[in-house]
Amino acid sequence: MSGIWAKYNALLEAQPLLTKALTSLTGFTIGDILAQKFVNDDGKPYDVMRTIRLGSFGFLVHGTTGHYFYGMLDSKLPGTKPQTVASKVLIDQTLWNPIFGLMFFGYLNVCEGKSFQEYQNKIKADLKTAVMGSWAVWVPAHTINFAFVPPSQRLLYINSIQIGYNVFLSFLGNKKVEGDDEKKEL
Repeated sequence: MSGIWAKYNALLEAQPLLTKALTSLTGFTIGDILAQKFVNDDGKPYDVMRTIRLGSFGFLVHGTTGHYFYGMLDSKLPGTKPQTVASKVLIDQTLWNPIFGLMFFGYLNVCEGKSFQEYQNKIKADLKTAVMGSWAVWVPAHTINFAFVPPSQRLLYINSIQIGYNVFLSFLGNKKVEGDDEKKEL
């Protein structure tokens, strides 16, 4: 196990953006697989394309934006004093969290070929739930993150927790919005 950890850290040092993107790809992929296998009880068969959409979001959006956002946050608010940690958590949850939700639902919307109106409906129906659901997980998780996790390891820590949270996001992201199906039939 220490060999894998050493290789991960070497890759993180040599190519931090790629490593974090791959870490997020893994976290989002595992989260969606778990959601489809153990949470969804709709009787539908496993949807490979759904997993690809979620995994690609992790790789293309979550890992890359997380690298830059958390790097910026650490550069502007260095240290682990309680006030600094609280400020980072507050910024993460009041600014980054809603932006992340907009990116998440927007990415899925584009990948699924949905209209801008469907995106707006999804935001109205589920963004508040996503943001508030995030508070239950990410306020305590980021308090630990910003207080104890070295900056280079933040995205790995986040993705470890993100696997469980992604089960929720995967479910929410793929939940039908009332009214969208009726509009298509008209």
